[in-house]
Amino acid sequence: MEHIKKVLPHRFPFLMIDGIEEMEQGKSVKGYKNISHNDYYINKSDETFPNTLVVEALAQLGAFASTTEQTGLGFLSSLKGVTFTGCAKAGDRIDLYYEVLRNKRGFVLGRGTAKAGNETIVTAEEILIYQAPQT
Repeated sequence: MEHIKKVLPHRFPFLMIDGIEEMEQGKSVKGYKNISHNDYYINKSDETFPNTLVVEALAQLGAFASTTEQTGLGFLSSLKGVTFTGCAKAGDRIDLYYEVLRNKRGFVLGRGTAKAGNETIVTAEEILIYQAPQT
């Protein structure tokens, strides 16, 4: 968790990554988010994790595939081809995967997939992140 906090400026409740499992710098990263009954967006009338926050989790994960000592904060710049096909509920673990397609002049283009169990719940054909130069 400390490694995550060094890379991302986000903190509770906006930090959407609980762990990094595998990382190949400049190529791909795998991580996860655990959904708890205690999370602020879970209530008795709706026990599902909002899919828009799954997209945010994929964008946050993308920062790990492209961050170096020379880069500063990453900003989600655009999304394309986002498909919601399922949902995660309290008690689920969301497995996240981000693959870099292109990294040029501070713009990192990647694709992402999120699964709850064996079910794909979100896919994004393109997630564009701008890596600001460190000042």
